[in-house]
Amino acid sequence: MPHHPSDPYRAPHATPPTRSLPRHDAWEAAHGPITAPATALTGPQSQQAAELAQRYELLTRLGVPTVANEEFDDLARDMAAQAGFLYGFVNLFLEEQVFVGLHQPPADSGYVIVGRTMSRDHGWCPEVMARKKALPLHDVHASPRFSSNHVVDAVGIRSYFGAPLIHDSGIVLGTVCVIDPGKRPLSEAVRIRDITIRTSAAAMDLIARAPIG
Repeated sequence: MPHHPSDPYRAPHATPPTRSLPRHDAWEAAHGPITAPATALTGPQSQQAAELAQRYELLTRLGVPTVANEEFDDLARDMAAQAGFLYGFVNLFLEEQVFVGLHQPPADSGYVIVGRTMSRDHGWCPEVMARKKALPLHDVHASPRFSSNHVVDAVGIRSYFGAPLIHDSGIVLGTVCVIDPGKRPLSEAVRIRDITIRTSAAAMDLIARAPIG
């Protein structure tokens, strides 16, 4: 996505930022390929463990990859371009959030370069998973509930729009979302929200016809 000097949303940092989210290749090198948990959890985490097992069972049955994928990357890029955002994601909720689709600025742009995984508790996608519908945040600082977040600090995000990936069975597999360092006018919220909803539908179409090449 090219930088336009006159666009306040696209003004890069003077020097490249030093913080980034954990990279997928480093995580996999340390922990091995992502696989379903071998044992079930008990107590408050049991529901999350059951939902995770359901996701793995469905993804395995459909033949959906749980690693970076070119078709999902294309979806993330197109979504970000339509919305005018720097970052776009197709995100599966496994032991961590896994960005099977990712679009972001070039490595030499001066913007934060993110990896392919992130903690399940970070960002606003966990809220989308819980509510099972789109979440439009044209300015994350406009709501105290959403302004305090690891992603705000690590990447400097001011706007977020996300939508869930819901299978016909009712299982929520993950999300699609766009994020950007610039806030957006409230008048743009419906348009950008609808872009994420359409991308969610397109991602589910890909998932439904897996295996994905």
